[in-house]
Amino acid sequence: MANPQIKRVYERRSSDDGLCVLVDRVWPRGISKEKLGDVVWFKDVAPSTELRKWFNHRPERWKQFCARYAAELDRNPDAIAKLRAICVRGPVTLLYSARDVAHNQALVLAEYLGAHR
Repeated sequence: MANPQIKRVYERRSSDDGLCVLVDRVWPRGISKEKLGDVVWFKDVAPSTELRKWFNHRPERWKQFCARYAAELDRNPDAIAKLRAICVRGPVTLLYSARDVAHNQALVLAEYLGAHR
């Protein structure tokens, strides 16, 4: 299984993206489902609403967010197994809507998938 790529949902998609999987709990603002086309929305692997609101994209909470999110993923083996099965089939790009490219759940999720094979 290759590690998935990561991309903001607002970026132009390319042929290298493979299957695009939206990993946000809520649908991204300003984008219609028609515009995203064949994107798979996999909100079961997104951070819980409580964790997302607590983090609030505050960089000083990043390390603690990573640990809490990994713990949530540990408690969700069925969803992780489904995502792994998707990743085995071919290239996957995890899509997220956060503005902060250095502090978002897609980064944590990709690292988690790589570390917990």
